[in-house]
Amino acid sequence: MRTPQQPVGSGFGYRSTATEVLGGIDLTGRLAIVTGGYSGLGLETVKALRGAGAEVVVPARRPEHAKDVVPEGVEVATLDLADQDSVKAFAAGFLDSGRTIDILINNAAVMACPEARVGPGWESQFGINHLGHFTLTNLLWPAVRGRVVALTSTGHKLSGIRWDDPQFTTGYDKWQAYGQAKTANSLFAVHLDALGQTSGVRAFAVHPGGIMTPLQRHLSREEMIASGWMDEAGTVNERFKTPEQGASTSTWAATSPALAGLGGVYCENCDIAEPTDPSSPTARFAGVDAHAVDPEAAARLWDLSAELTGVNAFA
Repeated sequence: MRTPQQPVGSGFGYRSTATEVLGGIDLTGRLAIVTGGYSGLGLETVKALRGAGAEVVVPARRPEHAKDVVPEGVEVATLDLADQDSVKAFAAGFLDSGRTIDILINNAAVMACPEARVGPGWESQFGINHLGHFTLTNLLWPAVRGRVVALTSTGHKLSGIRWDDPQFTTGYDKWQAYGQAKTANSLFAVHLDALGQTSGVRAFAVHPGGIMTPLQRHLSREEMIASGWMDEAGTVNERFKTPEQGASTSTWAATSPALAGLGGVYCENCDIAEPTDPSSPTARFAGVDAHAVDPEAAARLWDLSAELTGVNAFA
């Protein structure tokens, strides 16, 4: 049964922090994996989960750096989402440990980067943000027992899936490529939830909000000023969240009792989002567009992803 794309009245909101949404929740004895959990939102997510008692594993492209910044007791392992062999090696190593996964948060991402290719020629944002996590989740599936959270964003509003040319073999546009990747992240959660709920696993797509983090490393100061993200003096727009606030929705989706028995929905501001109202002045920044939660598109993308990666836990 599909969960309605409508708020549940969580009691939290735009400025809630990850620590606040975990108030009263004891994660002792539970294990979480957070990709990209050593920078920006990912690091704040890891801090909050660890603070609530969870055992946390951070797969990292820069493991030595990760070890220097994650909280004490957090396990760091090597993983490069751009390299399918690296993803397979991490998954195999984790499965060999015999542990199970209560929370999997696919947080790592690149945004609006110059054109680049990964793997057998995949466009890098699609290849890293979506296909890397697709392979990771499918390979870890035998150990997954709880919730999977896929970080998306309002970037999904910039592009649906370019079925005729998902790899941008012609006409690369960094923002359209980012938009496609974020739509893919959302659709991944929609179909994973449909496949996994009979096993007791639920999946959620999460928009964390606008936050200044290293995710913006490919953007110039001039671009961010032109977009209204900051002024000429470098002061960040007040509508942006802090990293602690930005980590709240993924943490909420991963742990909230209010979501028991629910899944396959797009969340923002610590609640299930409403569908986009095209007539609203905030349509670009609030709500979820239909193409990012369409179950038929989600199934089609899953089949395409399985074909591209050669991985499918549900085949």
